[in-house]
Amino acid sequence: MSIDPRTSIGAVHLNVSDLDESVRFYEAHLGLKRHRTADRTAWLGAGGPDLLILSECESAPRVRGTTGLYHFAVLVPSRLELARSLRRLVETDTVMQGFADHGVSEAMYLADPDGNGIEIYRDRPRPEWPMDGGRLRMTADPLDFEGILSELQNRPDEWAGLARDTVIGHVHLHVSRLADAEAFYVGTLGFDLMQRYGPSALFVSAGGYHHHVGLNTWAGVGAPPPPPGAIGLRHFMVRLPDRSAVDRVVSRVRAAGIPIEEIEGGVLVRDPAQNAILLTVPADL
Repeated sequence: MSIDPRTSIGAVHLNVSDLDESVRFYEAHLGLKRHRTADRTAWLGAGGPDLLILSECESAPRVRGTTGLYHFAVLVPSRLELARSLRRLVETDTVMQGFADHGVSEAMYLADPDGNGIEIYRDRPRPEWPMDGGRLRMTADPLDFEGILSELQNRPDEWAGLARDTVIGHVHLHVSRLADAEAFYVGTLGFDLMQRYGPSALFVSAGGYHHHVGLNTWAGVGAPPPPPGAIGLRHFMVRLPDRSAVDRVVSRVRAAGIPIEEIEGGVLVRDPAQNAILLTVPADL
């Protein structure tokens, strides 16, 4: 049974080494706004729901070659907003890691001060998504910088941060074994398999989106999970439309013999690589 097609990705919760430094980075370079701070934790967003939660762990180790976050992806609502973000990244001398036209989207890649991966992207309309034999085929072509920046012509407005309707579009994770990840995200949670990328990555989604979760073994097949409290991903939220949709997923998780933990805000489960997912519903329900 597929997960509810209205499912989306909610806030991403990260461990960072220096909360003030991280907040300054996300405010100055990405245009997020601090919503509130408490107990060495900051909640940030674009003025609407929280999109990013940062918790300070000064003594937390930074490790490589483990499962965890590859990147989280900030989805802006238009090509104009992507152009504004690109201009801001240039103005702030932000070190970039890459750019790509994926056919379904146009994307820019960077990292925060702790090396947590970030994507900023805009989607093309679904009718324009590339298909091959009825299957989605995302690409990795060069980004059209000139075309993107042309959106700014005759728009001298000053940077005001991310648009309020910016969301977290997807997360991309390091996993230890792709077959195990597929069995969990597709077979148990109920996401639909959208595309394979050779033998090392695949992409799953709800409701026909190009992907809500990317999964790869680029940190190494059999990579171990990071130690508790390490810099990086604490959990990410999978937002379901109502409690009955959560209950249906939880029932499948229980039937698979996978432990669950009921915590404030939802139900926490872990994939076979120990990446944590918080199944939740909109706060106003």
